[in-house]
Amino acid sequence: MNNILITGGAGFIGSTLANFYSKNHKVTVIDDLSMGSKSNLDQSANLCFIEGSVTDSILMEKVLTDTQFEYIFHLAAIASVADSVERPLETHQINFDSVFQLLELVKSNQFGLKRLLFASSAAVYGDEPTLPKKEESVIRPLTPYAIDKFAAEKYVVDYYHLFDVPTSAVRFFNVYGPKQNPESPYSGVISIMMDRYKKVLNKEETMFTMFGDGTQSRDFVFIEDVVQALDIIAHSQDTLGEVYNIGTGEAIGLNELVSIVDNFLQVNLPIQYEGERSGDIKHSLADISKVKAVGYQPKYTIKSGLEKYVAYELGNFDKDI
Repeated sequence: MNNILITGGAGFIGSTLANFYSKNHKVTVIDDLSMGSKSNLDQSANLCFIEGSVTDSILMEKVLTDTQFEYIFHLAAIASVADSVERPLETHQINFDSVFQLLELVKSNQFGLKRLLFASSAAVYGDEPTLPKKEESVIRPLTPYAIDKFAAEKYVVDYYHLFDVPTSAVRFFNVYGPKQNPESPYSGVISIMMDRYKKVLNKEETMFTMFGDGTQSRDFVFIEDVVQALDIIAHSQDTLGEVYNIGTGEAIGLNELVSIVDNFLQVNLPIQYEGERSGDIKHSLADISKVKAVGYQPKYTIKSGLEKYVAYELGNFDKDI
């Protein structure tokens, strides 16, 4: 039984990962609940929840000196590109400073650590038009969020090469699935869309706001595939000091996405088109050949993932994924 630390562990991705590991391992979750919720976490004797911020240096030092961890997943972040444009200093403290602080604490205290895995983002690629995005593609971060993610990612990788801290990093593309909070301004487009669909089905007045013309495309990856990828990367010796794209290798336009769910639910989602948001990019698609080489294989297409997510939201399948 390993000791695992997950920062941001009450959020969408973090809680799914915490619930996955707490079945067989001791899991410590740190989360300030600014975006996550304790209700996302399973009731388990193996799971310890600490409410606090990763920017709290006293808290982080105590956690990392009191307990030896085999695995650390650093998922805590302000995940909104728009928010980073509005509040660059605050988001920098969470998205960069906390990573640097964690690396130093790990280097000094975590001598039995097998892996520190950092969650970066496809946003680092910016608007460089070549698709699909490879890990070696041109990096052109356009926002404080993307700049911080890339800078933190480079520190994470270099701490392996310079100080032998066992690290890896992943660049998430567009993750979706159960436990995404549609009320959060940081939430993904699919969870917001699903919230509006439920209102349509309940015959409530609603409108889905589409920023741009809907032809923009994304590589949407289902949460179960993300957990699979994180687990594989954390346990492989080949992934030390490396960065990996996490996606499906397939992109879909937002208008087409709406059409799939419209057909599945036999309803029409009311859409209001607005101008593009600052920092948004037109197209995003992952080259996943590097992560596939270490054993990752997406199990869900966008259609099968959407069907499972829709079924979850409508209460038609077991929420324990």
